[in-house]
Formats: sequence, structure tokens, C-alpha cells
Amino acid sequence: MCCNKICLLRTGVVVGAVMLILGGILIPIGDKIIQDFINKEDVIADGTLAYENWIQTASPVYRQFWLFNVKNPSEIMNLGAKPVLEQKGPYTYRIRQLPKSIIAVNANHTISYLQPRSAIFQPNMSVGLETDIITALNFAAAAAPSIYPPITHGFINLLLKRAKASLFQNRTVLELLWGYEDPILKMAFSKDPITGLFYPYNETTDGIYNVYTGTDDINKVAVIDRWMNKTKLTFWNDPYCDMINGTDASSFPPFLHDKEKLYFFSSDICRSLFAEYERKGNLQGIAVHRFVIPPKALASTIVNPDNHCYCKDMTVSQNCTFGGILDISICQEKKPIYISLPHFLYASDEIMNAIDGMHPNKEEHETFLDVEPVTGFTLQVAKRLQINLMFKPSKKIKILKNIKKPIFFPLVWLNETGTIDDETAEMFRGSLTIPVTALGVIQLTLICIGSLLFLLCLIALCCTSKVSRKYSYITVTSMRLKL
Repeated sequence: MCCNKICLLRTGVVVGAVMLILGGILIPIGDKIIQDFINKEDVIADGTLAYENWIQTASPVYRQFWLFNVKNPSEIMNLGAKPVLEQKGPYTYRIRQLPKSIIAVNANHTISYLQPRSAIFQPNMSVGLETDIITALNFAAAAAPSIYPPITHGFINLLLKRAKASLFQNRTVLELLWGYEDPILKMAFSKDPITGLFYPYNETTDGIYNVYTGTDDINKVAVIDRWMNKTKLTFWNDPYCDMINGTDASSFPPFLHDKEKLYFFSSDICRSLFAEYERKGNLQGIAVHRFVIPPKALASTIVNPDNHCYCKDMTVSQNCTFGGILDISICQEKKPIYISLPHFLYASDEIMNAIDGMHPNKEEHETFLDVEPVTGFTLQVAKRLQINLMFKPSKKIKILKNIKKPIFFPLVWLNETGTIDDETAEMFRGSLTIPVTALGVIQLTLICIGSLLFLLCLIALCCTSKVSRKYSYITVTSMRLKL
């Protein structure tokens, strides 16, 4: 009976060792299976999982707008009072519902495409209608002194008088966002008298993109090779700031780590940005990593010296010490447009304190991306930006003579959101999450049970062997004594 027990324990040791070895072997085998799957399905090539989601987003993408209504226009213009603003919104539009227009598949493992733009109003997701009236800054009147030299300001003043223009105007949401005929531009015989925050938009694109398909190197998939047929920008006149880095943020190369930064290019702000890892999360049963745009991305040159080349007007920016705001006039036909996070989140106190009605909140106003780390797919995004127009005093322009100092005036902030839908999430879980999780469970189970069985049986075998040897010794000794 003791022999049978020892044999059983020896078998347990062997089985435990086999399970432990098998679990260990499955780790590189599992990694190879996942690697092969990603190499096949993550490339931008017809028929792959990545291509189907890349060519046209399966999940709806919305752009929400909050416009700033001016509550004290007369006091600002006549007394130089601090602007008091209140946001009105959201006014929601569905965007990116059109598929990419493929131009060419290139020999250098890149693909060229255009992304058609369109916006469809969603009244059921909006606070009101496009016909709602907003008291807003008069874009042309406020921008003119910054676009044209002081010697012309007397003429501009006459033009504004003839057009009966004020510093502020009442316009509909539709007009402010998508364009209206401006009487000042019309009187000035402008080639295009239409102006608006996002004019022109529908039936346009933001240029030709060349991105790597990943067919030769999966670590380059979706990375931008060229934009507008150029490998670098021409706005900033600096090698660093003119770099086109990363992807368009809809996806990234696979196998992300929480220590790395995610780089992406945005034509809306004429530059590349980066996001840093913040925390792990779970989105519809899929593990994701959340990356956010940190304060230093738009910080002043004092905090982040890398941003030195984005500062173009040292007078307005107080010798480039203002942070949290980006001057993009250089790519906006010299219009004094400045980009910030909503409600001047992370901006210098001097900027935010010049306006009443700003209430920055990290949860509501930061930009984040939830990325599935194995594939690099962005499963949820909230791109949040604020558009501001800078206007300053002018002794020769009546509507600006009482303004005391340059003001970064908020016009609108937007939240572009997209979240993986139920159908796509189920497909994603079935094709990747569940198999990877099951493989991990099998590996862990084999290693844990194998280790436990091996150790317990080995300890029991040692103890049994000791007892057996002791019993044998006592038996032999007893027999000798009898003899």
C-alpha cells in the first residue's frame, strides 16, 4: 500500500512538472499566435480588420459645439469692461460618415487618400436649433487691425462706419459655424465675402494624406508619411515644430506600452501633438489605456522649451511667457486665431482672468484617447479644442479705441467624440479579447495547478519516503533483537 502511495505521488510530481512546462511553453507560443494575428489583421490592406475600420468608421462620430454668448457687448466696446460670457450648447453634428477616398496604393508601402468632410445637424442631441441667435464677436471687424498695418486703420475705420459694423453682432448658430455673407468683406470687394468659424467645410477635405500600410513593418502602420505631398510643414520655419509626427489619432502601431507617448498630427491646429499615458480602463469589456494631452503640450517656453518655435508674436504673448494657448494665425491667412483647451484649461492666469465666465474642468475639457494596447486601435476619443480670436486696441478705429489691452476672446469650443458601438465591440471581443484572455487563462491555470501539484506531491513524497525508511529501520532493528 505504501508503494502504491509513493507511485501515486511520483506520478503527481511528473504530471505537475509537465503542466508547468506546458504552461511555460504556451507563453512564447501564445505571443507568436497574437503576433501573427496582428501582422495579418492590423495592416491597412483590403480585407483586414484594420482596413474595414480605417476606410470608414463603423461607429458614429459627433462634433459638439458650445458657442459663447456675450452678455455685456456695449460695456466692452464703450467702457473697455471685462467681457462676460456664457456658453450655449451643445449643438451637435454627425461627421466622418463618408468613407475615405483612396487615391493610390504606392510602391513604398503607403496609401494616399482624402477624407471628405460633411456635417449633419442632430437636433435630438442639441440644446436648441441652428436658428438660435447668439451675440458674438464680429469676426471681420475684430480681426482687421491685426491683419492690416496701423497705417491702414483710418481707412478700416471708414469702412466699418459705412458698413454700420459694431464689434459685436447677432447671428444664428448656423451662420456663425458654417458661414454668412459679411457686409464688411462685401464692401471691401473681397473675392469671397463669406466668413464663418468652419467655412468652408461641407464637400471639402483637409488635404491629401500618405500613411504607411504596415505591410513591410507593422510598427509603422497608420503613421503619416506625407501631408499635402510634403514630409514636413512649412508654417513654423523650424525643423522641430514643422515635423509631421505620428498618425491621425484614429489608430496607432500595435503593442503599446504605458511608458511611451502617442504622437499624432492635427491639421485643425497646424501641428503635431503628443499624449501621455494616464491610466488603465475598461470599455465594453475591452481593456484600454487612456492617454491624455498633458499641460506641457501647450505650455509656455519657460515650462517647455520645445514650444519656442510656436511663439510668433512676443508682444501679445508677453515675451512668450503665456501658456495654454497656440497662435495659428500663421496658417490661417494671418487671421489672429488662437487655439486652447476649452475654458482655457491649463492656460496662464492672465489669459483666463481677462474673461468672466470661464470654468475650466479637467474631466469636461481635456482631450483623451482610449486605445486598445495590443492592436493600437483608438476605441474612444474626445478631442476638445477652443477657438479664440485675439483683438487689441486701436486709436484710429472707433469700435476698438476703448479696449485697454489685447484680449484672447473665446468664440466656440468643440468636443469631437467617437466611441466603439456595441456591434463593433462584440466583434472585437470575439476576434481578439476573448481568445487572448482564454489563452492567458489556460497559461496561468497550467502554471498554477502544475506548480501546486508538483510542490505538494514532491513534499508529500519526501515525507512518505522518510516515514517509509524510518518504518523499515524500526522493523529491521526489531527483528535483530528477537534473534
